[in-house]
Amino acid sequence: MSRPTVLAVALVLVWSSGFLAADLGAGGAAGQTLLTWRCLVLALLLAPFLPRPSSRLGARVWVEQAVLALLCQCLYLTGIYWAAAAGVPAGTSALIASMQPAVVLLATAVLYRRAWTRGHVWGVLAGTAGVAVTAAGDLGAGATAQALALPFLAMGALAAGTVLHESWRARPAPVLPLRQSLALQSVFTAGFTAAMSVAGGDLLPPPVPAFWVAVALAVAAGLGSYAAYYRAIDVLGADRTNALLYLTPAVTAVGATLIGGEALRVSTALGLALGGLGAGLLLRQGSFRSRPASVGGACADDVGR
Repeated sequence: MSRPTVLAVALVLVWSSGFLAADLGAGGAAGQTLLTWRCLVLALLLAPFLPRPSSRLGARVWVEQAVLALLCQCLYLTGIYWAAAAGVPAGTSALIASMQPAVVLLATAVLYRRAWTRGHVWGVLAGTAGVAVTAAGDLGAGATAQALALPFLAMGALAAGTVLHESWRARPAPVLPLRQSLALQSVFTAGFTAAMSVAGGDLLPPPVPAFWVAVALAVAAGLGSYAAYYRAIDVLGADRTNALLYLTPAVTAVGATLIGGEALRVSTALGLALGGLGAGLLLRQGSFRSRPASVGGACADDVGR
């Protein structure tokens, strides 16, 4: 397989495992406790890759990394873990999170003046319909609207971070290596989640081995998923990377059924099928076409190039 194909498969698998880790850990401890220790352990593992003091990073780099950490990790992870603790199925959280293609495609089309094709429109509609069908089934099965709002908020935060990452990467200014970027963001995220746990009285872990098993799974999923996600944006572009996330709900739902014993409802299966169709249509289209320069020009670094 080619490098982009291997990267795409790896992203789908490790991204799906993150939802499963949050779902499995929700039964043994508060969602915030599991999230905090996941972030603390991950920050400790990545600490050797932090930039050296002699590197003299400018204030702009620190601000950008803090913003990306807030959007792509702090807010995104908090929404997913709190949703799992509130009883939202892992497959549903994954499906809602996979709405990012619609949000990112719309944002890049507006910001970078790129033309939509008919395939883009049908792909977004199919994926969004899949989310709507699944969410309606969960509401009918007893899930609350407040709980379902959490993965929607998480998805919006990650989509915003994705667009910012893509636009900042397009600048001619030097970019931090991936390992340093992940290390900095992990430290920011660990501090954020620890502060929230202290404020809510959820910092101390339960004295059960199962909790640390869940933490280990969450750390492995987190390290792999963010590394694959940012690398995929650099290699495949933001639009194709986010289109791949339409494929993660099916993998997550199958894993939750096999590992966690979650029932796969008809509405969920239909939603997953529509999400897969949306992903296929979006991936087939590839990148947006740039509009003619007479309408204002296009971004120098084309998404998906």
